[in-house]
Amino acid sequence: MDYLIDTDICGFYLRGKFSINEKLKEVVPKNCYVSEITILELLYGAQNSDNYSKHIKDIDAIKSLLGVVPIASAYDAFAEQKVRLKRSGMLIPDFDLLIGSTAVENNMVMVTNNERHLSRITGVKIENWTKPVFNKYLR
Repeated sequence: MDYLIDTDICGFYLRGKFSINEKLKEVVPKNCYVSEITILELLYGAQNSDNYSKHIKDIDAIKSLLGVVPIASAYDAFAEQKVRLKRSGMLIPDFDLLIGSTAVENNMVMVTNNERHLSRITGVKIENWTKPVFNKYLR
């Protein structure tokens, strides 16, 4: 099984929260990926911080640990999902929708703490590694 790790989970990993490091070792990092969008969000955070060089090193660590999935395969799914969500009055931010659509199109489990938004995406499988039900290291 392959996992697409959302930006929030990367942040928890980098801050040593929720035993994300242990969970990653359990599922094997070679089965875990981030979206190109997550890299962009992390770069924005680095640019917006007072410690740019530390954050760039963190981003490099994420990229060396996890594969980076291109978003191109999710273009059509993104557009279809956005139209459906707009018509239902349940829009979510574009980056969330693009990351979630990438997970669906690549048959990956979306690992996120943002269940509120990402659960609106049709066909998405979600695990929230900040909860003991998905992360035995929190028990």
